[in-house]
Amino acid sequence: MPSADPTPLADPSADLGLHGARAVVTGGTRGVGAATVRRLTAAGAHVVAVARNQAPVPTGVRLVTADLTTADGVAAAAMAALDHLGGIDVLVDNAGRNTQVPDGVLAATDDDWQANLDANLLSVVRLDRALVPHMTAQGHGAVVHVSSNAARYPQPNGAPYAAAKAALNAYSKSLALACGPHGVRVTAVMPGVIETDAVEASLRQAAERTGRDLEAIRKEFHQRLAAPLGRPGQPEEAAELIAFLASPRASYLTGIAVSVDGGILPTL
Repeated sequence: MPSADPTPLADPSADLGLHGARAVVTGGTRGVGAATVRRLTAAGAHVVAVARNQAPVPTGVRLVTADLTTADGVAAAAMAALDHLGGIDVLVDNAGRNTQVPDGVLAATDDDWQANLDANLLSVVRLDRALVPHMTAQGHGAVVHVSSNAARYPQPNGAPYAAAKAALNAYSKSLALACGPHGVRVTAVMPGVIETDAVEASLRQAAERTGRDLEAIRKEFHQRLAAPLGRPGQPEEAAELIAFLASPRASYLTGIAVSVDGGILPTL
């Protein structure tokens, strides 16, 4: 089945009610995070992007570099973001990493499990713990956790990652229940196969490891995990959902996990 062109997205300048909002986006210089930074900036938000390394960001965006897999890195990032913004209205916890185990779930070591938990769960818990109380104190705010469809559709070589994301979904629900009475909404987004540099890098690593042709591996990957629309998603498509959930337009949505996956999840 030939790939279809993505449906054009809505006008990025369309009013989301986020003009002047103070937003923090982690993993904000690549893939879905970078697209989310651009979308929130276009909506008029004041944005701090957090990333591990220096990288270009849009005009007006403040970049904070920190390693969010460590408690000290989280504390430094939170302090720098609050110092720059003077408060926070939107938090997008997007940073994460899939440390795959090519030989399957039973070959995963303690280090594999810990690396995925640190990057995909504990980094979020720690940053929320530092920033969400500022939202509850002011009586409003929105938190969006970027999870993964792997939480509901795990693959054998990514079990530690999938388990960490499943735990993130459970944590998101708990946080939503705790923060709802204080006017703070918490939602999760579960991207499927999104065409990012990270996905491309993993395909290249698979080609190098197996000695197979990269194009053949890419085609098989898309056929297996990008159906039924027949194409991977684009970072901007995930960012559009994230921005909506962070906005007042989603004012009655909390405690939910929404897939943005082209329909690949095979369950109701």
